[in-house]
Amino acid sequence: MGHLLVVMGVSGSGKSTVGAALARRLGVPFADADDLHPAASIAKMSRGEPLDDGDRRPWLEEVGRWLAGHPDGGVMSCSALKRAYRDQLRHHAPATTFVLLDGAPDVIARRQSVRAGHFMPASLLTSQLATLEPLEPDEGGIVLDVDQGVDAIVQAYLDAVEARGRGRRDGARS
Repeated sequence: MGHLLVVMGVSGSGKSTVGAALARRLGVPFADADDLHPAASIAKMSRGEPLDDGDRRPWLEEVGRWLAGHPDGGVMSCSALKRAYRDQLRHHAPATTFVLLDGAPDVIARRQSVRAGHFMPASLLTSQLATLEPLEPDEGGIVLDVDQGVDAIVQAYLDAVEARGRGRRDGARS
């Protein structure tokens, strides 16, 4: 079974860039959940209006179907800001690992300011940060600091997976 990942976080955290780099490194398909938003949701966000749970539900179903369709591995970039959203995705693909790209608000705001042509305005960062529910211990996800280069973030993910694998092997021997 390959890696099935959702690279998550607020807008501007680097989900798409890191997700694509992880997919290349792992040799699995990549998709960006932003490409699955219906036109009405994109228009709403473009106006500076945050999506509500009703807007997100059908979009998350599409993301979940993509994950379920890639049992041999794949990487999806998706905000997945709330535990309920992650649970909805796990309903489709229980083996999904969530990789939270986390960082100080000023670091993320700086990243947003240099991003051109994205439909999500920087003004929604505050609402996204307020909505973000960090990964809980029982979710088994990985939290990575965004205040480093893409290659370092990818390597941090690979190191974390390797350390987890060693921990399981060491635990089995005791």
